[in-house]
Amino acid sequence: MTAADRTTIVVAAAIIERDGRWLMARRLKGTHLEGLWEFPGGKADPGETLEACLLRELAEELGVEGRVAGLRWSTTHDYPSKRVELHFYDCTIAGEPRPLLGQELRWVSASELESLPVPAADAGLVALLTRR
Repeated sequence: MTAADRTTIVVAAAIIERDGRWLMARRLKGTHLEGLWEFPGGKADPGETLEACLLRELAEELGVEGRVAGLRWSTTHDYPSKRVELHFYDCTIAGEPRPLLGQELRWVSASELESLPVPAADAGLVALLTRR
């Protein structure tokens, strides 16, 4: 399969920082990249804006109302079977996030973020956030 043959999945993800820590979610067993830690978010539906996608995902996955502050970083990454186009937004949330899908959630410091196993597509953002 060549890069041109891969399906491109467009994803919006939230960078949620509170008290010097970032909210991370662990990918569920049985999903692509299971067990890795990621910034909350998900796939955009056809015709859905990235901001609307992110607000929907935060409600569905974490049970919180989100506010999108702005785009921080975007990247495209080729995995063997798919291409992922990721858009990371600075966000705030109202309320305490709950793992509505059964995923593990964790607030992590910069040093913890550097040591968490994350998808290859997220590595550049982790480097950007933890730069000292």
